[in-house]
Amino acid sequence: MTLFSDLPTVRYEGEGSTNPLAYRFYDPDKIVLGKPLKEHLRLTVCYWHSFVMNGTDPFGAPTIIRPWMGGNDPMAAARAKADAAFDLFRVLDVPLYSFHDRDVAPEGATLAETLKNTRTMGDYLAEKQQATGLKLLWGTANLFSHPRFMAGAATNPDPDVFAWSAATVKTALDVTHALGGANYVMWGGREGYETLLNTDLKRELDQMGRFLSLVVDYKHKIGFSGPILIEPKPKEPTKHQYDFDAATVYGFLKHFGLEKDVKLNLEENHALLAGHTFEHEIAVAQAFGILGSLDINRGDPLLGWDTDQFPNDVPQLTLALYEVIKGGGLTTGGLNFDAKIRRQSIEPDDLVHAHVGGIDVCAKAFLQAAKLFEEGRLTAQMRERYAGWDKPDHAASGATLEDIAAAAESRAVSPRPRSGRQEMLENVVSRL
Repeated sequence: MTLFSDLPTVRYEGEGSTNPLAYRFYDPDKIVLGKPLKEHLRLTVCYWHSFVMNGTDPFGAPTIIRPWMGGNDPMAAARAKADAAFDLFRVLDVPLYSFHDRDVAPEGATLAETLKNTRTMGDYLAEKQQATGLKLLWGTANLFSHPRFMAGAATNPDPDVFAWSAATVKTALDVTHALGGANYVMWGGREGYETLLNTDLKRELDQMGRFLSLVVDYKHKIGFSGPILIEPKPKEPTKHQYDFDAATVYGFLKHFGLEKDVKLNLEENHALLAGHTFEHEIAVAQAFGILGSLDINRGDPLLGWDTDQFPNDVPQLTLALYEVIKGGGLTTGGLNFDAKIRRQSIEPDDLVHAHVGGIDVCAKAFLQAAKLFEEGRLTAQMRERYAGWDKPDHAASGATLEDIAAAAESRAVSPRPRSGRQEMLENVVSRL
């Protein structure tokens, strides 16, 4: 028996349902834009927030106590946690999950014991996947929680930490590969700095580039076919994160020649902390051809930190998913609920309610985004706005700056401003 054994699997009941544990919008088999909704969304439950977070904050002790937390046998607790996790996946009827290595396996007394624990739990997860048909969206290594990583992992001033991190990522990637993971995430939680007074910024960036290059080389060596993903994350926990936003990470990848092997795992809350919208970050990644996967959560604009709340803003998420659809949709990526219940939500079914609501928000937003895409009004207006560039003899068609300047000077008529139609287009979206 687990915390969720008595709960039935959540099913689609339609918009008229008043059942709080039923899907009103997520009909997994509904055909949208040519394929089932479940294949578009690729919904994923995150091990980290669902089964590790305990409600602690800087001002208070843990409030969420689960049976696998504590005890004298860490590996037995890890197996109990996995049992509960796969039972929750059954309740929610999701196809995918994600994890950090430390989520699924405890740290040992030595690095060798820690890596052995990770491999052992990888075998246990393989049995669970085989029994349930569930698949792994991505795995990653926790290179941020332990004090050894207080100054970063790849960017750490101590080469012993760099080497420790390399061994940790190698094992996490091996396990992800063995489990059939679709992606592998490089989550650089502490790859940044607090002050330049003690930081050699160029050295740290070079170390980060070397580390990622080694991981890409190893991915090819073992035949891992999925992309390596970087998750841009500004400000928190360090003041200056090297992976600040999508554009910053693309510049880093381009500098080290990694843009063909590495894509982005974008998160809504991180976009907010970077001073962007989620749809902006997705559009930037699409423009550079590096969109990989999405973490679906929300932040609180009144708080300057990563609150990781479950999504509930359908209009905002509609705009984000519209950008995904415009770019051809997610391939190996998915919608990962990197979100946690609040400190006062202490009952197991609170976790179920949170996911059910979040899944319905994603489904409703995607259906609206698909309608927006199929109607084509935004696309038509954008095409009209840039129509001049499609004419072969447009004003900027010269081969050199001098050609363009001469052609412009010869024209008797000055360019006339044209409306961007912003308010009309906002009405199109708000009237869905």
